[in-house]
Amino acid sequence: MKEQLELRMYFFVNYQLMGIQKGIQCGHAALEYASKFGNDEIFMEFIRIWKTWIILDGGTTNETRGFDGNPLGTLDQIGDSLLENDIQFSYFKEPDLNNALTSLCFIADERVWNYTDYPNFVDYLIQYTLPLLTSQKVVELKMMPIEELREFYYIEYQKWVDFMVGDKNIFLRELIKDKKLA
Repeated sequence: MKEQLELRMYFFVNYQLMGIQKGIQCGHAALEYASKFGNDEIFMEFIRIWKTWIILDGGTTNETRGFDGNPLGTLDQIGDSLLENDIQFSYFKEPDLNNALTSLCFIADERVWNYTDYPNFVDYLIQYTLPLLTSQKVVELKMMPIEELREFYYIEYQKWVDFMVGDKNIFLRELIKDKKLA
């Protein structure tokens, strides 16, 4: 394995912003990140070596909470989920937009997005644990809901979690999966 894992700073930005405004709001969130975590070793490595930003559509912003106590805005929901999963992140609320949440960001290593070296669970299962499967069985496994796979292959799933170096990377992988670039 490589000595250093590639790092990227991921952003979620309000969908209503246009063009350069998305980048500016992400810049604000990045500066907030530097203010909060500027002495962090991972942040310093990111700044020194990697410097790549990935800006994703975060949807709506609305910190009003529904009857269930959850925020109505998808960007606010993402922030709550980052907080609940103990992910270091920062955010920016734009004073000129009535202090609306416009962007949030976090740093992730390549285990979050590199599906070649760090396959998802079903591919890991097929590649490392059950390599002699028939093509029909591979198709069946790929069609199974992830909950069933985790339950049926519990030990293998725990090995995959270890391979991914924990639940945080798995959470972040699910968070960014299928999101559109802003």
